[in-house]
Amino acid sequence: MTEKDKRNAFIGSLQWQPSDTLDINLDFQYSKRDYSEDRHDLTLSETRYGLKNVQYDDQHRLLYAEGLTSVESTGNLLTRDEKYIGGGGNIAWTPTDRLTITADASYSRTERRTLERSVRLRTDPLDVNGVRTPLNNQRVPYIYDARNGFAPTVTLDPRFNVNDWKLFSDDARIRRADEYKTDEILAGRFDVAYTFDGFLSRIDAGARYSHRRYTAYDDLVETLQDDRTVDRAVSEKCRTAFPQQGFLSDAPTQSITSWATFDTLCQFQNYLGTEDPGGNADTRSVANADVKETVWSGYLMGSYKGNLGDLPVRGNFGVRLVDTRLTSVGLRSGLDVVTGADGSISLVGTGAFDEVSIKNSYFRALPSVNANFDLASDVILRLAAYRAMSRPAPSDLAGGRTVRLEDGTGFGSIEDALGQIIANGSPRLKPIMSWNGDVALEWYPNRDTIVSGTVYYKQFAGGFVPVTIDEEFEIDGQTVTVPVTQRQNSDEKSRVYGLEVTLSNRFSWLPKPFDGLGGKVSYNYSDSNFKNYDIRLGDVTDPSTGVVTPGIVPPANLSGYSKHVVSGQLYYQLGPVSLQGIYNYRSKYYQDFVGGNSQLRYVRGSDTLDLRASYNINRNVSLRLEALNVLNEPKVTDMPVEGSSRQYHYYGAKYFVGVRVRL
Repeated sequence: MTEKDKRNAFIGSLQWQPSDTLDINLDFQYSKRDYSEDRHDLTLSETRYGLKNVQYDDQHRLLYAEGLTSVESTGNLLTRDEKYIGGGGNIAWTPTDRLTITADASYSRTERRTLERSVRLRTDPLDVNGVRTPLNNQRVPYIYDARNGFAPTVTLDPRFNVNDWKLFSDDARIRRADEYKTDEILAGRFDVAYTFDGFLSRIDAGARYSHRRYTAYDDLVETLQDDRTVDRAVSEKCRTAFPQQGFLSDAPTQSITSWATFDTLCQFQNYLGTEDPGGNADTRSVANADVKETVWSGYLMGSYKGNLGDLPVRGNFGVRLVDTRLTSVGLRSGLDVVTGADGSISLVGTGAFDEVSIKNSYFRALPSVNANFDLASDVILRLAAYRAMSRPAPSDLAGGRTVRLEDGTGFGSIEDALGQIIANGSPRLKPIMSWNGDVALEWYPNRDTIVSGTVYYKQFAGGFVPVTIDEEFEIDGQTVTVPVTQRQNSDEKSRVYGLEVTLSNRFSWLPKPFDGLGGKVSYNYSDSNFKNYDIRLGDVTDPSTGVVTPGIVPPANLSGYSKHVVSGQLYYQLGPVSLQGIYNYRSKYYQDFVGGNSQLRYVRGSDTLDLRASYNINRNVSLRLEALNVLNEPKVTDMPVEGSSRQYHYYGAKYFVGVRVRL
């Protein structure tokens, strides 16, 4: 894979103070990012044929298998254009020494368009010239071996030369996928603050308003080509050398280190007569998303400062009230059954759509209180308790549907073939509510040192569980009731507790020039019993009866949650020179997919080392050097259970050189 990434941005602000009591600020930002990715995939697409000598471990993870598979060479050219425009205005008025009134308005819009063009070529008993291949079969014998380490070894039958372009000769599929997303937010707020003399030192009150609209659509144009004469002509024109040297050199047990690749744009031009055939005239789809969210909120907060006996204390307390109203619009379409020449069936939309609008609303009160006690001149005790709300992302609230068919050809009815209909999102989701508390103790033995420890606790009122809700679909002119799998808030209680300790010191007590050295180390331990179920393979609840159908994979924890996190920093700062070495470690964690409902994905634990250096030539010009992941730590992901290898990425070290100029 070869990537190119370019970003241009303009950021500006204007401040005007017409008097001592009035402060006016305006700001604006525009940025544009252009990203492209030229990727070549070798795919073993039908690995369940002819299986033998299959081995699993006690967790049912596949360790070893021998089988037959079609082999595909696919070129993918992806381009992504992102635009952001945002701006705001703020007015602060201080009519008296005690009273401050502020008002703020803002607007932002983000657009992302992703265009992916791909061409797939597959193996066949005949090569592209019509000559019998050494195997005389579409499917190639293979061996899969995951018994040693995280990187499974895949070995193909030696009679199949994976680097021979002629052997990728059949089932040409030319696909253009266009994805367009927008996220638009309009917001405003009004705040008033008044200061007092005495223990209650200040009162703050305010109101907020925001309106957000998130839209997304996917448009797919696919062309199938089975004329071998055309395939031969395109193959001969568009062959390329394998684009990477030393591919999989970090995994020396792999036998496949290159394969036959083709120029994707050349294939589009010669198959279709154009590098971009354009999208469908009608981009409506049952998978599209259109989510509107309106939020009104208000708060009242009091700040205090004084003494409890001889003990100085300061902090604040208050409550925020939040009202949220949501509308998610989805499309529903009738489906026609299409039977292929081989007896396989597929579903195709009729082109007629009905709009479905799903509404949701909730009101929440969020109280909070915190206190800071000066136990000594160099010791501070901090206490906090509050209720928090975590909203689902807009992409999780889409009202679209994805239809899945079972593999095979011998189905007596569409009901038998219909594997599952899964919601692309769940508009009825409520926010995750939590009660939180933490206690922190900080010690400052001198001006260059801090030692701190924090214990924290969080209790959740409801996670997410898959449920099935019956919905009616018109399939081949008949109304069919299908259980649709989507997510719903759980009544289960979950909790997280943990401990974080930090030590930071600048070694100013060392003789010059070593007094510029310093270091920081922190460690966080947390424990959580949160449950996040796989929407296809986890427990599924019938909301009308409460009956739970057990799944075949265990639930995951919070997205991004690691039980252990360690970070360390060693730096040298003296005059214009700054040097840093930064080490980070985190244990395994679950990472959800951005698109919302999907299967469970786990990332294995890893540690990374980054190096940074800068030199200030003068007050206006500085040089910067940066080296990321100098240890070449891989990222390894599993799905849908831990230890079942899904992907592994070796990124290598990345180096950056920069110059900053201040005008």
